[in-house]
Amino acid sequence: MKIALMDSGNGLLAAAAVVHQLRPDADLVLSSDPESMPWGPRTPEDVIEHALACARAAAEHRPDALIIACNTASVYALAAIRAELEPGLPVIGTVPAIKPAAADGGPFAIWATPATTGSPYQRGLIREFATGVDVTEVPCPGLADAVQRADTDAVAAAVEAAAARTPRNVRGVVLGCTHYELVAERIRAAVQDPAQPPVKLYGSAKAVVAQALRRIGAAPAPDAAPTGGLTVLFKGREAELEPASLSYPEGRSLPAASPVRL
Repeated sequence: MKIALMDSGNGLLAAAAVVHQLRPDADLVLSSDPESMPWGPRTPEDVIEHALACARAAAEHRPDALIIACNTASVYALAAIRAELEPGLPVIGTVPAIKPAAADGGPFAIWATPATTGSPYQRGLIREFATGVDVTEVPCPGLADAVQRADTDAVAAAVEAAAARTPRNVRGVVLGCTHYELVAERIRAAVQDPAQPPVKLYGSAKAVVAQALRRIGAAPAPDAAPTGGLTVLFKGREAELEPASLSYPEGRSLPAASPVRL
């Protein structure tokens, strides 16, 4: 089995780590273009162009499924990628976990990039799943870039700024950018009011991986032999995981980069 994941940068690490945890026998292909970050301020046409390039590079390695581990790419490019690659290659997009957060009753906040915050896409999800629930949209300028660089000072500053815009009574925070899952505990600590119950974080990695496995008819097998390989692609060229990626437990949990079977 081979699972490919694509993102602008390190945001794919959280889902990749879940794939490796659930199917340590699966080969992984990680396709990104960190030099083109951030994708959020780009035009929709530009996002589609970059996302298609990453998807095509991953598809050349003939995976069984492709996970678009990026909210921005899923918003703007999912339809284009599916039109080109499906039905031969199942393509799974990433949706912010607004539905489960709303099901828990709120109030909750949605942390996302400035481009996603207030977008018709996010507002549509709120209308569909969270009508009548107290929801606060929180833009997080600079946070994804800081996570990409593993710049701890910049991450701390961006998290602090976003926390200041987050109501203190929230019971949950939706992590509306896949990069944010890499610093989830820092976010939790920043928004937690000691006088309130523990804040719940809602990421998308586990759900999107579960959907990918369902699409290809594969069951979780966490006890399988860890025989899966790892191929890392930057702009379609084989590379090694960057030091910033290896600064996160999710990156360090992956097998050492080696060409997977074509």
